[in-house]
Amino acid sequence: MTTTLPEGAAAAAQRRVPLWDNARFVCVTLVVIGHAIQRQISDSDNALIVYLFVYAWHMPAFAIISGYFSKSGAPNGRQMKKVLTDILLPYLIMETIWTSVQFLVEGKREFNPTQPSWTLWFLLALGIFRLILPYLALIRWPLFWAVALSIGAGYFDNIDTTFSLSRAIGILPFFVLGWKVREWGLVEKYRLMDAQAWWLRLAAVVVGAAWLVVVVAYLPFWRQIELRYWFFYDRSYVGIGEDQWWGGIVRLAVIALAVLLSACFLVLIPRGETWMTGFGQATMYIYLLHSFVLYPIRETGLLKDAHATNVWLLSMVFASIAISIALASPLVRRVFRPIIEPKPDWLFVDRDAGRTSKVDPTGSRRRG
Repeated sequence: MTTTLPEGAAAAAQRRVPLWDNARFVCVTLVVIGHAIQRQISDSDNALIVYLFVYAWHMPAFAIISGYFSKSGAPNGRQMKKVLTDILLPYLIMETIWTSVQFLVEGKREFNPTQPSWTLWFLLALGIFRLILPYLALIRWPLFWAVALSIGAGYFDNIDTTFSLSRAIGILPFFVLGWKVREWGLVEKYRLMDAQAWWLRLAAVVVGAAWLVVVVAYLPFWRQIELRYWFFYDRSYVGIGEDQWWGGIVRLAVIALAVLLSACFLVLIPRGETWMTGFGQATMYIYLLHSFVLYPIRETGLLKDAHATNVWLLSMVFASIAISIALASPLVRRVFRPIIEPKPDWLFVDRDAGRTSKVDPTGSRRRG
C-alpha cells in the first residue's frame, strides 16, 4: 500500500523545517535531563517534580515526531537495508560497547543483545515501528488498534523488555499518531508550521502549568503509587502494582495526557531558525552518546543523599544542556560517525544501497 501525501506535505518533507529540528533538540535534551536527575528523585521532591513533569510527555513527543516522518508504503530494498544500517547495526555496535564498559567497570560478564542496555530500547522500538507500520496502514482505524495494543499489552506479564517489545507496543500509539497527522495533512491544513496565535500559546502554557500544579499538589501520592513507572510503558499493570481490571483505563488516561502535553509542547516550539536548530540535526548522536557521559556520575552515587539538593538539581539540568550541545558539535559527529552512522557497503550485494541515508531514524536530515 502506498500513501499519497498532500502536495504541501510532500513539499515539506523535502525542505528543512526549523520547527522539527528545534523540537527534536528540546526532546532529546529533556531525555538527557531526565537521565541526569534520575538518581536524585528518591531523595529530592523537586527532582521528582521535574522528572514527572517531563516524563509524562517527552518520549511520546519524540515518537510522534519520528512517526510524522515515517513512510507507510511497502518498503523497497533500499528502505529495508536502512533498517539494518540505521537501526540494527548501530544497536549491535552500541550494545557491544555497553557490554564492554559494564565488564570493565562492574565486572558484568554477559552479552545479551535481546535486552537493550539503558537508552538503546528506543532504537529497537523505531525498528519495530518501521516494520509494522506498512501492515497497520492496510487496516481500518490503525490508530485505534495501536491504542488497543498498548492498553492490552499491559495485561500480559509475558510481554516484557526482550527486544524492547513491551515499551515499543506501549508507545506505538504516539508513533502512529505522528504518521496519521502527516497523512491527514493537518500540519498544512491548520498551518501549524507558522507562528501560532497568542491565545493558543497561552492555552498551551496554561495546560502545562496545570499539569505542573497537579504534580506538585499530589506529589506524596504520586511517589506512593510510583507514577513514574506508568510513563515508561515497559511493565505490565501487575508489575507496576495494579492488578485491577481498570489498569487499562489508567494507561489510556496516561496516553491522553501525553498527547495533550505533546501538542502543547509543539505549539510552544519556535518556528524559525534559533540557536538550537542546527543541534536538532544530530539527535541520534546526543541520544546514543549521552549515557556514556552520565554513566560515571550515576554509578558513583554522587547525586544521592546530601547531594540531592536544589543546587545540584539545577547544576545537572544546565550540565545536561551543555552535554547535548557538546555531543551535537561537528567534532563529536566526525569522531563518532562510524558507529552512529555506519556505512557497511561490504555487507550488501548492491554496495551502493548500503550507504548511509540522508535521514536518521528520528526523521532528521543528516548533514553532509
